[in-house]
Amino acid sequence: MPCKWHFNPPGSPHFGGIWEAAVKSAKTHLKKVIGAQVYTTEEFTTLITRIEGVLNSRPVLPLSSDPNDLGVLTPSHFLIGQPLLALPEKDIVDTPTNCLSRWQLLCQAQQSFWGRWSNEYLHTLQGRQKWFKQTQNLSVGDLVVINTPSRPPMAWQIGRIIQVHPGVDNIVRVATVKTQDAILKRSVVKLVRLPVDPRP
Repeated sequence: MPCKWHFNPPGSPHFGGIWEAAVKSAKTHLKKVIGAQVYTTEEFTTLITRIEGVLNSRPVLPLSSDPNDLGVLTPSHFLIGQPLLALPEKDIVDTPTNCLSRWQLLCQAQQSFWGRWSNEYLHTLQGRQKWFKQTQNLSVGDLVVINTPSRPPMAWQIGRIIQVHPGVDNIVRVATVKTQDAILKRSVVKLVRLPVDPRP
């Protein structure tokens, strides 16, 4: 089947919809983390490539409905057929820039971008609808991303809810989540359900 191309009019990025919103978000955070820093072409290319890895590591959907499977579909699955991995690095976000080597400056920019962008991305998945309509309670078996700001770049903490703890009003405010490493109890404001087919 041939590809059918749809082009936006020149100077009208708002025609692109959701993907242009993602580009705008990435550009905004990139400008903030770069600031007045001047990079060589090679350094800037490296930084952009590392940030591309961050963007393509985001969890989009659960890979399966198996309760023991914590795998998530990411944009990197479409690009390379598997999730992206990153070597752990020392957290240097708060280190003064005059104490860093050129490589560490790039790492600091990527870590700062990760902190800003991942937080914003999780907020877009976690719709704030409580003033307009009743939101659906989390339930056992839901695959969630745990909002953990201290995680290194591209290390999303994924878990599956194994128990919910509703309050007296029958609204779930706390859940027990099984991750690859441990079983955690977290407030629902720290949990972001990955989109699935809407339940009745």
